[in-house]
Amino acid sequence: MQNPVIIVGAQQLGKNALDVFMSNSVVVYCFLEDNKELQQKEVNNITVMSSSDDPEFLKLLGKKCEVFVAVEDTAGRKSMINLLKEEYQIVPVNGIHKFSSVSENAWLGHGNLVNAGAVINANVKIGNHCVVHSNAVIDAEAILGDFVQVGAGAIINPGVEVEEEAFIGSGAIIVAGVKIGKKARIGAGSVVVSNVAANQTMFGNPAQKV
Repeated sequence: MQNPVIIVGAQQLGKNALDVFMSNSVVVYCFLEDNKELQQKEVNNITVMSSSDDPEFLKLLGKKCEVFVAVEDTAGRKSMINLLKEEYQIVPVNGIHKFSSVSENAWLGHGNLVNAGAVINANVKIGNHCVVHSNAVIDAEAILGDFVQVGAGAIINPGVEVEEEAFIGSGAIIVAGVKIGKKARIGAGSVVVSNVAANQTMFGNPAQKV
């Protein structure tokens, strides 16, 4: 990546994104953040310059800067991504940590964040704007829809399908062939042995509906 990156969002997800880009020696130009208490301050030595909708910075995107959207909540991320696409014809880049392992035969969309130690194996398909945290494993032939979050140390076994906006907690295990429905939530440490319907919250070993 030749151009520097502007990270939209300077809280925890933004810090993670900064670490990912720095691991690849990518220059981060600045943060943009709507929390006024963080503006004009430094986060891990990178300045928070302004709000996320500041046109003076957004006009840099494309020719001069790339962008990664690290807004904490999914609704806010979607709103920012739509703004970038509709008004600036820009899509966020992927951030893949130097110390992760991504198969050459995996397919990733755009705007995804893959943290240190994560493993994405052969023939995995990951949509757009997903977050795969440290040491998570996405095994062969698994499919992740858009805006899926996979917690640290979670294991997505072969052939699992995780639909859009689902959340997989840290250390959870999804056994082979299971389907996780849209916006479902899997609690940390849970073991999911059967399909989960959309919008359901599951917890435990074996995971049960909460």
